[in-house]
Amino acid sequence: MSDKMVNKKDVFEALREVKDPEIGLDVVSLGLIYKVEVKDSSVYILMTMTTPACPLTWALLKEVEEKVKQIKDVEKVKVDLTFNPPWTPDMMSDEAKKRLGFQH
Repeated sequence: MSDKMVNKKDVFEALREVKDPEIGLDVVSLGLIYKVEVKDSSVYILMTMTTPACPLTWALLKEVEEKVKQIKDVEKVKVDLTFNPPWTPDMMSDEAKKRLGFQH
């Protein structure tokens, strides 16, 4: 067993630094992160985009990978993209919904 301690909390903190440049909110608040798995020094992330036609898809995926790789003791990051289930505004945090006018 390794004494390296990568945890989901650290991963989510790093992901909150990745902002969608068009919307101005982070990928966690937008509900784009579907799954985070941590095993030893490896991190797996399953995420989506607000639309399959998003022109920034590959830039955001790369930024997610780079931010998570900056976490101490992370050696490997794998990011997969899915559109199943499709993203909807209901997946956003309450604060994100308020900021974007989906909630009053």
